[in-house]
Amino acid sequence: MTKPFGTFDYVIVGAGTAGCVLANRLSADPSVRVLLLEAGGKDDWIWIHIPVGYLYCIGNPRTDWCYRTEPCDGLNGRSILYARGKVLGGCSSINAMVYMRGQARDYDEWAARGNPGWSWNDVFPVFKRSEDHYGGGSEIHGAGGEWRVEEQRLEWEILNAWRDAAEQCGIPKVADFNGGDNFGSARFQVNQRTGVRWNASKAFLRPAMHRPNLKVVTNVLATKIHFQMREGKREATGIEFVRDGETFFAEASCETILASGAVNSPQLLQLSGIGPGKLLRNHAINVVHELPGVGENLQDHLQLRMAFKVQGVRTLNEWANSWFGKAQMAMQYALFRTGPLTMAPSQLGAFAKSDAMQKTANIEYHVQPLSLDKFGDPPHPFPAFTASVCNLRPESRGHIRIKTTDPHDHPIIQPNYLATERDRKVAVDAMRLTRKISAAGALAKYRPEEFLPGNMTESDAEMVKAAGDVGTTIFHPVGTCKMGPASDADAVVDARLRVHGIARLRVVDASIMPTITSGNTNSPTIMIAEQGSRFILEDRKHG
Repeated sequence: MTKPFGTFDYVIVGAGTAGCVLANRLSADPSVRVLLLEAGGKDDWIWIHIPVGYLYCIGNPRTDWCYRTEPCDGLNGRSILYARGKVLGGCSSINAMVYMRGQARDYDEWAARGNPGWSWNDVFPVFKRSEDHYGGGSEIHGAGGEWRVEEQRLEWEILNAWRDAAEQCGIPKVADFNGGDNFGSARFQVNQRTGVRWNASKAFLRPAMHRPNLKVVTNVLATKIHFQMREGKREATGIEFVRDGETFFAEASCETILASGAVNSPQLLQLSGIGPGKLLRNHAINVVHELPGVGENLQDHLQLRMAFKVQGVRTLNEWANSWFGKAQMAMQYALFRTGPLTMAPSQLGAFAKSDAMQKTANIEYHVQPLSLDKFGDPPHPFPAFTASVCNLRPESRGHIRIKTTDPHDHPIIQPNYLATERDRKVAVDAMRLTRKISAAGALAKYRPEEFLPGNMTESDAEMVKAAGDVGTTIFHPVGTCKMGPASDADAVVDARLRVHGIARLRVVDASIMPTITSGNTNSPTIMIAEQGSRFILEDRKHG
């Protein structure tokens, strides 16, 4: 039996990065009633807020959906962890905290694909309005917004040397990645406030929680969108969800908004009868509206982790493997909010071109003063650094598809990494560039020695095999509810993020990206939610 949960103007599914922004912006009008549903719990666990706590949050069912991909040919048959935040703040509560917008060309391409209002000139001021940059307002950055951006509070000699080596290989040192062209190397700026993670929940949701017109419900699973026919059009009427074993229905008198991310938003659409007709019929789901693009167009950044032993310089490996080092780190953080516990997963970044034909940087480095066999393993017992490199604009496309009709069951996640010849070439070229940087004079005194994947890998075929062995997601899935005009058969939402063919239903999260941005994807998701909020409020104003 389904119980009524009440009527709201807007029902938002997902209190992740986008959902927190939407809840804040829509509830700012006291006459608007907003319900925000979240499958996870509150963001009140200490390891969410200590930056290095991502090590305990990713892969932990307390804060992570703990998805796994299907075996992937490009990864030599491996299945990998596909972390997605399951807690207030979503992925912003467990991610790398890197503040990154991407390149101007990313958004200009979106606009050129039939999405007016999404060019760089359109979105650049949106990024700035949300931002509270540690350096104050400038031509590039904003001040006074909710999204705090700071410098990292720790430097490493080995990373400074790697940056010098990159410069010797033609990658210039730059002060900032966020002006529209991110070519060069710099320390990553991060979403922290004085050494503490600054997630979307703190930034946007908590300041709005006192509003009587905003209701936030955690630990509930959205299971189905309800529809009705009105004046010859099919429209969404709200969300069915499960809470403590009971089924409820929350009515949305204005709009139902999916903000569940690139995995969960297409899954919920498919379970509700919106998606590829053949897939839905195979699961005996009534086809409410056939949209073949739902769950398709999955894009992600595959990082290729190359690691090097070094000599004569300190890395995190030594600190983390000694009780004295651990005690020292804890003391630094407790007293001064400094030291390794403030570290984002990567401290140094670089954007480069894998070959001379690239007009803008097409690969990104995340460089770390540590090494380990795989995520979750302890650091190696010797000093080392890791230089992970990813293809920013992969051609390969994967998909998200329901496996069963049970909403509790995880969907099929197939990223199809390295599925095209071009993606394999970029991988090989990027790994060769990594070796070139590590062999540059600026690093010579530290005697870097590659051990992952190992310098016995030489031919292109061997390099592709090695890429499949060391490659893993950098947790940037996008594109599965693609934005595009109705003339695009694969588009799911229009340029105002309304689902094609269904009234009063929008998707507002990273899944709407037609193509992946050239960099980390969390802050672009903030921007998408700001844009979506504006569209919703404008449409409300105009009836």
